[in-house]
Amino acid sequence: MRVQDRVRQFIKDSFLVDEVRDDESFLASGIIDSLGVMQLVSFIESELGTKVPDTDLIPENFDSVARISAYVERTRQAA
Repeated sequence: MRVQDRVRQFIKDSFLVDEVRDDESFLASGIIDSLGVMQLVSFIESELGTKVPDTDLIPENFDSVARISAYVERTRQAA
């Protein structure tokens, strides 16, 4: 399963939303709050195998399915 699909499914299951677009802002739409971001990071680290340093915890990396997928792919390529 693609990273985008796994992230989308996690968001739908964990935050009880029916649909989420790849480019939809989690924070602006109210899907995820700051505590939810920490759940999301835990999922990324445990299920996708990507360590997330504190310096990377910025909206540019974690505010949508597309941004998370791009972040995970970048970190995998850098490793």
